[in-house]
Amino acid sequence: MKILLIEDNSELTGNVQDFLHKEGVICEAVQTSFDAQDKLLAYEYDCVVLDIMLPDGSGLDILRFIKSQKISASVIIISAKDSLEDKITGLDWGADDYLTKPFYLSELYARLKALYRRNNLKGNDLLEVGSLQVDTCTLQVFAAGMLVDLTRKEFDLLVFLITNKNRVLSRQAIAQHLWGDYIDDLANFDFVYQHIKNLRKKITLTGNRDPIQTVYGIGYKFSDQYS
Repeated sequence: MKILLIEDNSELTGNVQDFLHKEGVICEAVQTSFDAQDKLLAYEYDCVVLDIMLPDGSGLDILRFIKSQKISASVIIISAKDSLEDKITGLDWGADDYLTKPFYLSELYARLKALYRRNNLKGNDLLEVGSLQVDTCTLQVFAAGMLVDLTRKEFDLLVFLITNKNRVLSRQAIAQHLWGDYIDDLANFDFVYQHIKNLRKKITLTGNRDPIQTVYGIGYKFSDQYS
């Protein structure tokens, strides 16, 4: 899961990022509307966590920007303003959820998981493609009933490929989804190839066919013809 946090409180931002990082979530953060728009135009996110009160404008304007640009990310509004009007406005303008400050970090994470499950996994915790079963709660993968021992990055890579099955994903898109803006200083994306190679090896060692197709010069695709 890849999150953009738009929040000008540095302490809260640090706490949220530390907590989500421990849960295996990529969480990038910005403090202003200007920087938020740059990020939203340059990268893809599963969810945006959006404060209403920002130093250079209203978070509701960012929400309107997200909808006008047809950005597919879910939106959770966070705000200290516990008024019915704010909630109604945010939800009417397309927000998916509203969380009032202060909140428990575990509650934010639970809501992020619920939105991800609804929007990316069709409401299910279990992904099934052919003989592959991927449990997004226990982080376990089975191929024809055999447990496939994956690292967390390999697991996230497999989920990303499956939820985008039959779509060609570039090496850059895969890197951005799994590592966020840490990749900006990298000269190449050769490490993506290594993760793909390891994932393929672990699946085929169970006696199953390789479900990942290489699209030469572009990237990779997970085929729904896999069985």
